[in-house]
Amino acid sequence: MSKEQIAEMHQKSIDAAMKLTQMSLENSKRIMDLQVETARTLFEGSVKNARALTEAKDPQNALALRTQFAQETSTKMMEAMRQMAEITAEAQAEFNRMLGQQMAGSNQEMMENFKKMMSVSGLPAGGQDAFATMQQAFGNAKDAFEQIAKASTAAFGNMGGMDGAGKGKSVKVE
Repeated sequence: MSKEQIAEMHQKSIDAAMKLTQMSLENSKRIMDLQVETARTLFEGSVKNARALTEAKDPQNALALRTQFAQETSTKMMEAMRQMAEITAEAQAEFNRMLGQQMAGSNQEMMENFKKMMSVSGLPAGGQDAFATMQQAFGNAKDAFEQIAKASTAAFGNMGGMDGAGKGKSVKVE
């Protein structure tokens, strides 16, 4: 490999790392914004609820109000957690996609460079067997990565009812 090819591969790795860093920062900001909005909503709700409790006429009415407020708060918290899980799952899927592209590009470049080296060096016929073995190894590694990426996406995608199946259902917390 020439110095230019090594420098180009290095630059591609740096670019990929920069994209991942930018993605991470953007997702962190989305989560922080969600947390701030949730805290603001919960605070406003607690002030409203405290005022309503002071106007309660009897203990049963106060208990009913507290139960209602607790349910509303739990619903808001569960929605915030669901949104955070969605953000995390989206980030994981994007990370897997970017990593897959990086690996596919690197594997292709390595195979092309290996072909060039073999054609220049004039290796005997056994060299072709080594090349085929290397191609198979790269293919196997790529397939393994794809399986890992699919499993990871499935695991993150199924967390917390990400498919919407849990929306609107009550949640029992023990």
